[in-house]
Amino acid sequence: MPSSSFEIRVCQSCGLRYPLTERHPFGIRCPHCLGETRVALKKIGDEGEESKKMDVRSKETRAVLLDNIRSAWNVGSILRSADGFGFSHAYLCGITPTPDVSAVRKTALGAEEYVTWSHHKDSVSLVNGLKLEGWKVGALEEDQRANPISKFIASQTSNPFVLILGSEVTGVDPELLDLADHIFYIPMYGRKRSFNVANAFSIAAYALNG
Repeated sequence: MPSSSFEIRVCQSCGLRYPLTERHPFGIRCPHCLGETRVALKKIGDEGEESKKMDVRSKETRAVLLDNIRSAWNVGSILRSADGFGFSHAYLCGITPTPDVSAVRKTALGAEEYVTWSHHKDSVSLVNGLKLEGWKVGALEEDQRANPISKFIASQTSNPFVLILGSEVTGVDPELLDLADHIFYIPMYGRKRSFNVANAFSIAAYALNG
């Protein structure tokens, strides 16, 4: 979420234009050439503005499951997006790093305080348990059984829903795919076969909110 109060400053020597928030390390000297700068614009945020814009949608029935995601940066990014898209919990499975790792916290930017999380050694056992509790399971993966994610309408089910993302290298565990009620793929038009897992989650989360 962008800061609601900041200045836009312009360097009088090199012309660099940059934002300056309170206590930012740049200071009033140009971060590029250390020249003198002037204020081009000052924005004072409206206190309470964020709460007026917040989506009041319940977050209690949607979770993400990250199975053997290697990159702490990807995990932190997914946690931040999960909060923004209304996911209440993150199941971190296998070798997926948790917010106990500083790189996860650095990328999550505090989202780990709003999206609860738990660590599980065996994702298959976890999903079997969730299904017994009435959860519906979706997996994001290229698979012969997969449908375009745009075809799924989240409102079609009132059950709690968990979205699975798998390893950046090997994808979602085949046994998890067999347990899934829905398998999705994101249509692609370039030459690469897949998106970065954090980007893929954001695309899928946006589509599921449609």
